Amino acid sequence: MANNTTTTDVSGGQSRMDERILEAATDGDSSSIKEWAKENPGILLGTSPQGNNCLHISTIHGHKKFCMDVLELEPSLLSDVNCEHETPLIIAVTLGHASLVSYLLECCRKEEELRRTILQQDRYGFNALHHAIRNGYQKLALELIKAEPALSKAVTRYNESPMFMAVMRNFADVSEKLLAIVDSSHVGKYGRHALHAAARNGNEDIADEILEKRSHLAREADSDGITPIRMAVSHDKSDVLITLLQHDSSLAYETDKTGYPLLCSAATRGQVNVARVLLLYCPDAFYCPVLRDGTAIGKSLTCLHIAVQNGHLEFVEFILRRPQLRKLINMQDMDGKNALHYAIQQCDPKLVAALLAHDDIIDTTILDNHGNSAASQLSSITDEDKPLDWVAKQRETIESRKERQSQTQKYTNNTSFVAILLATITFTAAFTLPGGYSSDAGSAGLPIMSKEIAFQAFLVSDTLAMCSSFVAAFICLMGRWEDANITNYYISVTKKLTWFAYMATITAFATGLYTVLSARVHWLAIGICSVVGLVPFLTMFIAKWPILKLKFRQTCRGLRLKFRQRQTGKSKSNDTV
Repeated sequence: MANNTTTTDVSGGQSRMDERILEAATDGDSSSIKEWAKENPGILLGTSPQGNNCLHISTIHGHKKFCMDVLELEPSLLSDVNCEHETPLIIAVTLGHASLVSYLLECCRKEEELRRTILQQDRYGFNALHHAIRNGYQKLALELIKAEPALSKAVTRYNESPMFMAVMRNFADVSEKLLAIVDSSHVGKYGRHALHAAARNGNEDIADEILEKRSHLAREADSDGITPIRMAVSHDKSDVLITLLQHDSSLAYETDKTGYPLLCSAATRGQVNVARVLLLYCPDAFYCPVLRDGTAIGKSLTCLHIAVQNGHLEFVEFILRRPQLRKLINMQDMDGKNALHYAIQQCDPKLVAALLAHDDIIDTTILDNHGNSAASQLSSITDEDKPLDWVAKQRETIESRKERQSQTQKYTNNTSFVAILLATITFTAAFTLPGGYSSDAGSAGLPIMSKEIAFQAFLVSDTLAMCSSFVAAFICLMGRWEDANITNYYISVTKKLTWFAYMATITAFATGLYTVLSARVHWLAIGICSVVGLVPFLTMFIAKWPILKLKFRQTCRGLRLKFRQRQTGKSKSNDTV
């Protein structure tokens, strides 16, 4: 039949795969392969429209026995590539078929011609080792390195080496094996290398191994001029920073292409731990941008200026506690401004207080280039610069403001809904009075129970519930919720009003039922009032249960700890005796 014969693909010049072979490779059924191969010796060489041969197909499905039977008949299938330039070995590695990978590796190593197949790269430049690391198969990666160390030299179209990929994924064992290969590649994207990756991830063990084998990488920068130590600083990886400085403490003097030192980078982000490590290994580290000859550049902002500008109070306090940096408190930039000038510009009382706390060294009379002292800047600060939540508002990001507005909107919607619901209930109850209306002459239309104390309590509580719920609803609808302090005030007031309306509504319900039932079924009226009286306490208990549960656990842990300490003390005293 025409369907069961190998045909030639007009477009590619290769034979089209026989449908029987395709089905057998998919199912892993190799029982008839030898018979078909005898009838047509070239039947196993056919390919699918994607360029896959029968070995590719069976490898995709992980059929090891089929692969073994086919390779006995046609070993050359190992070196065939599909339209993605993938060999069966690459496919097996990508899909994690470990036992099949081992077998294919063994087959490739038997013949010198097939050995080159192990090094095959796909159309994107990834070889089998790249795929093993990318897909997280560490054992396969180690097996590939052992079988063919030359795999470590390949670099993808995206300029990624196996070592760079392994370090990026914190594969310590794989990285160690790759480092042991002298000529293995360590390059990565954007001019980075394996030590950049270790610094970014904060993996000090891998960084230490790289520095032992390839110490020159410590000073090699990426396309932006960022070195591994600057990468460690920018990602706040103090452990890697220690490793780098233990290798070479002079790295702490490094500046980028604009003259920006590491201490200033730490000040920008408020990284106190990073600054502490830098000063530990390099007490006289640069504290302002400098040229290569050591002269200051730009506005000469010190790390203290930068920390104040960015509002990092903890970093400011750290600098002022360091003897070698206390002098920065009076240092001026190119505009003549010291840190106090910037603190007042920031409108941050905590920063100002931190600086003024060192009154023994700070000079408050310093004038900038325009003749202004730090204190004189206060007159130029307008009310617009000082909203009720001015410090928080100055630091808020757009995302945090949107999040706060979203949460506030959700709260107002929910609160107004509850308040309007309570107002509707109490308003309706006012016109459906318990006991009904009198039809007697002289009192027609008046409430029958108007002289009952319970009825009067019903009217009072119903009125209070309706009024408080109306007020809460109108605050939600008409109030100005832009400022955080005002928002907090509104939330507090509406919560109290809604809770009061809730209590008053329950009271109105209880007194209304008591008015109707007390005359005939007094015990039932008292029972209902008792149950209703428990509702507020039950509500509070349910609302605060998670907090109470945590407090209870903490108390129990504290008691257990004290008990153990006492038991330990008693045992020690007994031993002493």
